[in-house]
Amino acid sequence: MQKEAAVVKPIRSLEDALNRCQTLGMRLSRQRRLILELLWQDREHLSAREIYDRLNQQGKEIGHTSVYQNLEALSSQGIIECIERSDGRLYGNISDAHSHVNCVDTHQIMDVYVELPDELIQHIEQQTGVKITEYRIDFYGYRNGKQNDES
Repeated sequence: MQKEAAVVKPIRSLEDALNRCQTLGMRLSRQRRLILELLWQDREHLSAREIYDRLNQQGKEIGHTSVYQNLEALSSQGIIECIERSDGRLYGNISDAHSHVNCVDTHQIMDVYVELPDELIQHIEQQTGVKITEYRIDFYGYRNGKQNDES
């Protein structure tokens, strides 16, 4: 009998995220639950400070250290996304492979799923000698129609 590799189901909802925590044996503390609920409710990419501020503004008291420790634990286990930026880390609710559209004028980051044509993937594999198993693409643009080449 052949052993089948365990297929990890993508996290597509708050319930999926909570279930993954339990599957991994992570304690679902009040603070961890609050952070996950906020990320799924707001569906934005937020800094640890923004998460701390929003939760406390909602009357859900949580300490700085608790926010940082929980974000680290959740992102290291692949339950939430951590994006490294030059101005710090941002955390998002989607953890499976996806791409981003970065709005330069609003600084908003939107999650998108992009599927490249097989021919392009094969071309990249031939060019590099690397078998592509997943990819993420960052797009940049302006929401307000601004362009660099305008006078």
